[in-house]
Amino acid sequence: MRLIEFSAPPPGLFELSARELYRQLDGPALVHVDGERQPPLLVSVLLHGNEPVGWDAVRELVVRRRDNNGRLPRALTVFIGNVTAAREGQRRLDGQPDYNRVWKNAPGPEGELAREVTARLRSAPPFAAVDIHNNTGVNPHYACITRLDPHSLALARMFSRPVVYVRTPDTILAAALAPFTTAVILEAGRPGERRGVEHVIEYLDHCLELESLPQPTPQLPLDLFETVATVRVRGGARFGFAPGGVMDASAPMELQLLEEFEHYNFEELAAGTLFGYVAGRGPLPLEISDVADRDVAGHYVRVEGQELRLARDLVPAMFSPDPAIIRQDVVCYFMERVPHDRA
Repeated sequence: MRLIEFSAPPPGLFELSARELYRQLDGPALVHVDGERQPPLLVSVLLHGNEPVGWDAVRELVVRRRDNNGRLPRALTVFIGNVTAAREGQRRLDGQPDYNRVWKNAPGPEGELAREVTARLRSAPPFAAVDIHNNTGVNPHYACITRLDPHSLALARMFSRPVVYVRTPDTILAAALAPFTTAVILEAGRPGERRGVEHVIEYLDHCLELESLPQPTPQLPLDLFETVATVRVRGGARFGFAPGGVMDASAPMELQLLEEFEHYNFEELAAGTLFGYVAGRGPLPLEISDVADRDVAGHYVRVEGQELRLARDLVPAMFSPDPAIIRQDVVCYFMERVPHDRA
């Protein structure tokens, strides 16, 4: 696997949809677009092939500016990630690693490419970095940061009032970039939602107009959360969803989650809230780990008969009713509010 780099966009590239990019690209690419100011804004898209909002926003923004015979107010560098998965509309293909989990000491060709991209960007740091994603569940639009510094907070707050401070996984692109540039992650709703594309275009337009990085202002209040635990299905455990929120005792599975739990994303839930059902008395079919990768399941959930309930007050995020996404990634994250004196 080699990194493809273009000093200017190849003709027709921005006319292609995410599923069509394979026609011009056979792998990840850096595409440079000229602008009035340097250094460039870095925008990362399609680290997950089923999340096209970033690419849709970038190509529409560039084409709109070009049609108006205008240059960008700031140069733009676009990193295009998993083109082969995007062709199939999949997060990643079988046999591929997650392209947003290879940015720290990852083995194989994807790890080598991640190190090459990081070194290339470190040698000429961008003005800021924006990594753009879709969600699969019902979530508000929100931004994530990996550092609690004023520039990161302000750049994130430009996108949304909810901002999430993430320390794990530390193998994501934003974490790799944060030591040498201000990096934010945008979560812009589910694929196919037009308002997600429009929101990202508006945000990128604003970023490109900036002459310097913003500072937080009291006029823009923010809801700051921190991810404190990652929830996964235990390897090999059979799972599904409780029909109508009621356990199906005949179902051959160890775990039945509440499908409607996705509507609780970013809601403050009280201890005792029903999360799902477990069958039998075997090992808990969930693995819940903190930012130090310690088993903290007993701290966050409890089993009452066959009911799986929250053991403490918390805020869930990114719960998805898509079994494939749960298998490939996580059930959800558990979050807590960050006190204002830490922000």
